[in-house]
Amino acid sequence: MTIYATNGAKLYIGAALAAKSADFVAADFTSQTWVEIGETEGLGSVGDSSAEITFDSIAASRTRRLKGTRNAGSMEVVCGIDYADAGQIAVIAAEKTPHDYAFRLVLNDAPPGGTPSMRYFVAKVASAVEALDSANSVMKLNATLWVNSNVVKVDADEA
Repeated sequence: MTIYATNGAKLYIGAALAAKSADFVAADFTSQTWVEIGETEGLGSVGDSSAEITFDSIAASRTRRLKGTRNAGSMEVVCGIDYADAGQIAVIAAEKTPHDYAFRLVLNDAPPGGTPSMRYFVAKVASAVEALDSANSVMKLNATLWVNSNVVKVDADEA
């Protein structure tokens, strides 16, 4: 078994891409032009979880649980502010719109001579706020991505 570090991963933003009722596949993202979001420090988490639906059965004296709608969550992205970074500029611009945007996460897990695994998804940029903190801190851009699609996983590939 091999494990990998998060360092070296890269997050990209694409163009506006509407959510759809069916799951996305990797081919849905091939026409995107990607811009790296620079100076990332934290990438948060992303992936589906199901809402809980409960039913209290009187006769069985038991609460039954069912799976409801799926939610890919909110991805909390933290960057060191770089006013000239095209990716950060795109995130700030996306926050000002009501649209969903394509995102690509490239992980640092490529086998020797191969390609790394990737995650694709569609999200609204819900917030893009500056965190200024204390004297010995780096000014940060904190962005919240409301994921509005499934997360498409593309495995790392050997050459």
